[in-house]
Amino acid sequence: MDITTMRIVATLASLACFLGIWFWAWRRSNQSRFDEAAQLPFAED
Repeated sequence: MDITTMRIVATLASLACFLGIWFWAWRRSNQSRFDEAAQLPFAED
């Protein structure tokens, strides 16, 4: 395996990780949890 093949594999793995995180963040099932976390700085003690 030469350096070019390793670079291609690393690029594809990085893309897959990015797309996975992006998909997870934009799922509707996580929306309520993210909305709740967004309001934490405004919550009174």
